[in-house]
Amino acid sequence: MMKHATLVFVSTLAFSVFSFAESLAQDGFFIQNQSKQKKVETEFLESVNYDRFKIHHQELTKNPHIAGTAENELVQQYMAKIMEEAGMEVKVYPYDVYLPNHPGESLLQITSPVQMTLSQQEKELDEDPFTRDSRLHLGFNAFSGSDDVTAEVVYVNYGTREDFQLLEQMGVDLTGKVAIARYGGNFRGFKAKYAEQYGAVGLIVYTDPKDNGFTRGEVYPDGPYYNETTIQRGSMLTLDWTGDPLTPYEPALPLDGAEQVQRLDPAEVALHQIPVTPIGYGAAKEILSRMTGQDAPEAWKGGLPIDYKIEGGPQLHVRVMVDQPIDFIRANNVIGTFEGAKYPDEWIILGSHYDAWSFGATDPNSGTAMLLTLAEALGELAKKGIRPDRSILIGHWDAEEQGVIGSTEWVEHFGEELSAKAVTYMNFDAGVSGRNFGASAAPTLKKLIIDASKEVMYPDSAKTVFEIWAGEKPEPGIGNLGGGSDHIAFYMHVGVPSLSGGSGGVTAYHSNYDNFNYYSKFVDPSFKMGGAVAQLFGLVTLRLANGDVIPYDVPRYAQDLKGHFDNVTEKVKSMAPDFNEFDLVKEALVKLDRSSSAYREALIKTLNSNPLNEDKLQAINQGLIGLEKSWIDPQGMYYGDWYKSLYVCNDPFSGYASWILPGIQYEVAIKRTSKLEEWDERYAAAILDLATKIEGLVEMM
Repeated sequence: MMKHATLVFVSTLAFSVFSFAESLAQDGFFIQNQSKQKKVETEFLESVNYDRFKIHHQELTKNPHIAGTAENELVQQYMAKIMEEAGMEVKVYPYDVYLPNHPGESLLQITSPVQMTLSQQEKELDEDPFTRDSRLHLGFNAFSGSDDVTAEVVYVNYGTREDFQLLEQMGVDLTGKVAIARYGGNFRGFKAKYAEQYGAVGLIVYTDPKDNGFTRGEVYPDGPYYNETTIQRGSMLTLDWTGDPLTPYEPALPLDGAEQVQRLDPAEVALHQIPVTPIGYGAAKEILSRMTGQDAPEAWKGGLPIDYKIEGGPQLHVRVMVDQPIDFIRANNVIGTFEGAKYPDEWIILGSHYDAWSFGATDPNSGTAMLLTLAEALGELAKKGIRPDRSILIGHWDAEEQGVIGSTEWVEHFGEELSAKAVTYMNFDAGVSGRNFGASAAPTLKKLIIDASKEVMYPDSAKTVFEIWAGEKPEPGIGNLGGGSDHIAFYMHVGVPSLSGGSGGVTAYHSNYDNFNYYSKFVDPSFKMGGAVAQLFGLVTLRLANGDVIPYDVPRYAQDLKGHFDNVTEKVKSMAPDFNEFDLVKEALVKLDRSSSAYREALIKTLNSNPLNEDKLQAINQGLIGLEKSWIDPQGMYYGDWYKSLYVCNDPFSGYASWILPGIQYEVAIKRTSKLEEWDERYAAAILDLATKIEGLVEMM
C-alpha cells in the first residue's frame, strides 16, 4: 500500500532546535521527553495512509443509511471491524430514542388559481447513478407536525425571530396562513417554532438560489451548487434541551434493558404541531411567482427571476399535508479505545456521527472516514509498541441528524465519569467537506491546533496547512463553537473543552446528491484532504495524550475573556445606556490574569527542570481537567437549565450561532436589565473559582 511519506514532520526544517523545544515546552513536555515525542509524531505522520481514506469513504457511503435502518447497521459493523483490526477495544452502546426516520406520507400542492402537485424529491440524473437508488426518501423535516392544511401564503424571508417581528410591525397577519421561508439565518427548527407562535398553520422551507444555486455558479451535475430540485432535509427539533426528546438529563436506555429510565409522555413535550416540508427552489418558484401582495423588502429578495412578494393574496392557496410517524428506534454508539499506558483514566475523545439523511458523503461520513484513517495510523504505532500515555477514544455517534441524540445520550449516561476523566472532545462531523481548512475551539485548545497546522503539508502544494490557512495574516482565526453537532453535550452540559475542525467547501448538504459521485467531482477530487486532516488532528491528539502536563493553553482564558466581556458590555450599553460595567467581573479578571501569568512562568520553569514526582504530576493534571468545570453552573441558563456552561452556548433564538457568555447575551436578546447584577455575581464567582484553581496548580509546581 502506498503511503504518503512526503507529509513528514517539517518543524526541524523550518525552525531551530531551540524554537522547537520551546514550542513543545509550552505544550506540556518535560525537556528530556521532547525528542521522544518528536519521534512518535514523525512515526505517526508517516503511518497515515492517505489511500485508506478513499477506501473507507467509498465503503461507508455505498447505501443511504438513515438512523434505525439495516443500512446504518452495516456502517456500524464496518466501523467496528476497522477499529478492531487497528487494535482498538470496541464497545457498542445502545439507546432507544424517539424520532422519525421516515417521511411517511406527504404532499405539497397549489390548489388555486391552478391545481399543481409540486416535486418533493431530487430528480434522477443520468450522470449520477446514485440518484436512481430506490431507497432514497422524499425531502422531509424530522419532527414536523402531522396535519393536512390548505391556506393562503406568506413569505417570511429566512424565518428568523427578527423577520417575524418585522412582519408583525408591518401588520402582516400569519394567523391561519402557510409560511414559506428560505433556508439560512438560523436553525431550521426555529423557522417552524416562530411560524407556529405567530399563528401559521403550515411551513414550507426551500433553499433560494441566491444562497446556493445558479446565481453562485454551475449547478449539479455540471457544478457543485444546488439545482432546482435539490432539497435540504433536517431536523426541526427545538426543545429546552439537546438529545432524545423524552429523556432530558437521563440516557435513553433500551426499553428491553435491565435498567429503566422514566420517559416523558410525547403529548407533554413541546414538539411542533404544524406540518413542515422542504422543497427545491424550482418548486418554490411555482408558489412565489404567483404571489400578488406587497413587495418584499430589498434585503428579503432572493435570486429567482421573480418579484418577491410578502403575501400571496386571497387567490393563491397551497396545501401542505404531512403524516409523519414518530416512534422508538435503536440507536447504537460505537466507541473504540486505545487504552493509555500510564493514565488510562484520562481520556482524549474524538468523534463524529455516522447516520445520514442519504449517502452522507460529506455530512457526516467524510469525518467518519478520516477517523478510521487516523485510528489505523495509531494502530500502526501500537503494533510497534508505541502506546499513548492517556487513553484515546474514538466515538461514532448515531441519530445525530434528528437532533444530536446519540452523543447526548452517551454523555448523559457517563456524565460523572466524563467530568472527571475527559481531557477534551474533538468533533469531526463532515470533517473533510472541501479544501478550506478551519476550526472552532475552546480557548485552551486553540494554540494546539495552530501549532499542529505548522507540521503538516497542505495537499497538492508546497506549503503547510498553517501557511494556506493563515494566508497573509500572521495567525489564522479560530472560531468559537456554537450549536448543531455532537460537541454540545460534552462542552455545554458537562464542561469538557471541545473543538470542531477539518476542511470545508461547497457541499450538497442534507440532499440526496450528497454521494460519492458528487464528492469525487467537487469536494476533493484528489482525496488527499482526509489524510491531511487525520495527520493534523492526530498530532493534536498525541500531544494531548502524551504531554507530561496536559498541554492546555491556560492563559488563553484570561486573554479571550477580556475581549468577550468588552464585547458583551457594549451590547448591554446599547440596551441600557446608563450601564457602566460588570464591576465584580472586572475585579475577578484581574485575579485571573495574575494567576494565568504565574501559571505560564511556573510551567516553563517546571518543564525545563522537572521537579515533580508522579503523585504531584497526576494531581496537577487532574486539576487541569477540572478547570473548565468552573463554568458549569448547576442553575444553568434561564432559557433551558440543561445548558450548564456559563462560558458558551448555542444561541437559543437561532440554534447555530455561538453565544459566548450566554447568560448575559440572553438578557440583551430579551432586553431585560433586572438580572444584570445577578449575572455579574455569577460570572465573577466562576472566574474567581477558575483563578483559584490555577493558583492551586502554580503552588504544586
